Amino acid sequence: MRDVAQLAGVGIKTVSRVVNGEPNVSPATAERVRRAATDLLYEPDVHAGNLRRADGRTRTLGLLVSSVANPFAAQVHRAIERVATEYGYAVLAASLEDDPDAELRAVTALARRRVDGFIVTPVRDDQSYLRVHADRGTPLVCVDRAPHGIETDCVVTANVEGARDAVRHLVSFGHRRIAFLGDLERIETARLRREGYLSELAAAGIDADPALIVLGLHDDVTATAVVRRLLTLPDPPTAIFSSQNLITIGTVRALQQLGREREVAVVGFDDVETSDLIKPAITTIAQDPDRIGRLAAERLFAHLDGDTSPARQVVVPTRLVVRGSGEIPAPAASRRDPSPGSDAGRRSSSA
Repeated sequence: MRDVAQLAGVGIKTVSRVVNGEPNVSPATAERVRRAATDLLYEPDVHAGNLRRADGRTRTLGLLVSSVANPFAAQVHRAIERVATEYGYAVLAASLEDDPDAELRAVTALARRRVDGFIVTPVRDDQSYLRVHADRGTPLVCVDRAPHGIETDCVVTANVEGARDAVRHLVSFGHRRIAFLGDLERIETARLRREGYLSELAAAGIDADPALIVLGLHDDVTATAVVRRLLTLPDPPTAIFSSQNLITIGTVRALQQLGREREVAVVGFDDVETSDLIKPAITTIAQDPDRIGRLAAERLFAHLDGDTSPARQVVVPTRLVVRGSGEIPAPAASRRDPSPGSDAGRRSSSA
């Protein structure tokens, strides 16, 4: 800063006023300072500036996403950045790769950079460690997954209801051997989607077969191997509910490798890029990552603007997008009607 002041022929305080956008500097002087800063490749020290700024803010947010490998997380990130830009904020993001230890490390690192607020995708079983930041007045919002051990705003998807819609759709086409492919069980969304799957099977009068429930999947390669194995069972599934987008990719790959893509019905949770171009196109339970990210960012900025209302959970609905893969009817031999007169029996027999 001293070098900029010397080149511009002004005092250090004048350079500081220009850098921080403060008034009482003539346009000609301000332009001379900016030109000197450009010539010297000067970058202001953000943290030093905060010490003098009246509100003490860094104009930065800390964002923790589950994994940048997941397109859903990337879309949420993009939506948050759009809102942050409107407020003149930068987003410092960390990808946790769904590692519980990484969550704590990332929050600590971002706190040292004095971010003005956190938007966190919880990975750990307990977020009570965030209380120390909340007690210091740093606003917090959780996104995609609800926090545990602390009360704070969160924006989530209607996971149970979306999973039920997926299973109900498959049952309506006569399927009773419906496989469930789930993510890591420690991830809350994976548990909720399995809950929805089991709940809708029970409502349809269908006994869940443990052989058709596979948990702990987290990538497309593993999902491909699992689907190939499931289809070798003596009584294989006639339909698959894939509860995560990367798992859906692996599912489709396995069916195409086996030439079974028009025989086994598939509904995936969360949309997959180019899912409408695959043959048959993939029927999905679509989330709304743009709305989820936008609402999370808006809640955080509301708190930064002084909103002290109680913590609340915002649930964003899903929607069934029918494209073809989930509408393949079950083979007649695989339809085992439940007890006569039940709702599930009426749905299956009319499919």
